[in-house]
Amino acid sequence: MTINEKKFSIVAHDEHDDHHHGSINVPIYQTSLFSFDTYEQFNLARVNEQENFVYSRGNNPTVRFLEDKLAQLEQGERAKCFASGMAAISAAIMSIVRSGDHVICSNQAYGPTREFLGNYLQKFGVETTFVDGSDLDHWKKAVRSNTKLLYLESPTSMFFQLQDIRGCTDLAASIGAETILDNSWATPCFQNPLTLGVGLVVHSITKYISGHSDCLGGVVVGSKRLMDPLMSTEYMLFGGVMTPQTAGLVIRGLRTLPLRMQRHESSGLKVAEYVSRQRYVAKINHPGLPNHPQYELAKTQMTGTGSLFSFESRESVDKLRAWADRMHFFRIGASWGGFESLINVNAFHALNAKDPQIGTLVRLYIGAEDPEDLIQDLDQAWRCVEQSPSEEELYEQNPGINQKG
Repeated sequence: MTINEKKFSIVAHDEHDDHHHGSINVPIYQTSLFSFDTYEQFNLARVNEQENFVYSRGNNPTVRFLEDKLAQLEQGERAKCFASGMAAISAAIMSIVRSGDHVICSNQAYGPTREFLGNYLQKFGVETTFVDGSDLDHWKKAVRSNTKLLYLESPTSMFFQLQDIRGCTDLAASIGAETILDNSWATPCFQNPLTLGVGLVVHSITKYISGHSDCLGGVVVGSKRLMDPLMSTEYMLFGGVMTPQTAGLVIRGLRTLPLRMQRHESSGLKVAEYVSRQRYVAKINHPGLPNHPQYELAKTQMTGTGSLFSFESRESVDKLRAWADRMHFFRIGASWGGFESLINVNAFHALNAKDPQIGTLVRLYIGAEDPEDLIQDLDQAWRCVEQSPSEEELYEQNPGINQKG
């Protein structure tokens, strides 16, 4: 799988800019407002604050530079950056739905997104049906006369399930609904949902796009038809704006995004292949591996894969958390997309209602380290756990000793 070579030029090359004295990096416009020589200029600028610089809550040159780059990468007409991924997601959803509308959403979407759609929006009269997103028939069966939005996240970020993007956008078009897709995992380097008919694409900039675990941000990208009302209403009224300082950090990270994604893809596949062969793994979830049930679909709508994946295990949560405790390169943390490798261990209930099994889900994020070092780290930590009896085992061996020693 490859990254379109044009992506490298988009992020690495800017035209010479005399306005900034030929500066290689766009300046950080640390200003809250912009003044004008005359009232005529002021009034003209205020007619369309999204195209002119009047007040940084509406438009800022540093943030606008980043937005234009992201729009190019996603092959959209316009992008708008926000203070967080969730700010971008909620604004995108609210720009489409109204009281009385119905939404269909993948049941594996990002947790706060499900909370926003399934609970928060109920008080505004918006209902959401959550479906098994891997089955297009489930999307079709969930359609109502008032369905106005299909919300996708492909791949999802816990079980790495894909949705048939073209199938969902065709369905939405047939019923007069819009589509939003969270593209944070694949990034614009490996997937361009707008070219598959999606209306709005959202990203957590905090993840791969920034790439350095030093800032929060989100972005919505789409056509002017959908972006213009979002920018003039939800963006301006909700106030979740990105600061120019954050935009400067993200621009720096964006310069190397295609290069970093090449590394993430190769390292992620190498570690995932190793993990898939280990006896503590019952099932591995990585759409870049041939044993993924949607591997063929992945090849039709993505040109590459990210380095975040998970595996399901019959080992206990306590044992696998003890395993994580003994790692050197993997840090314990909730996010992903930066330079550092991460591990997260949690219990889960099988999504299949017919199978009430409770297991352990381990999510691994493969950062910029040498994948051989990461594999060795996983291996040495597991040997430590296997050689060290658990507290429960010690108690069974020494019944006279209580659990607290």
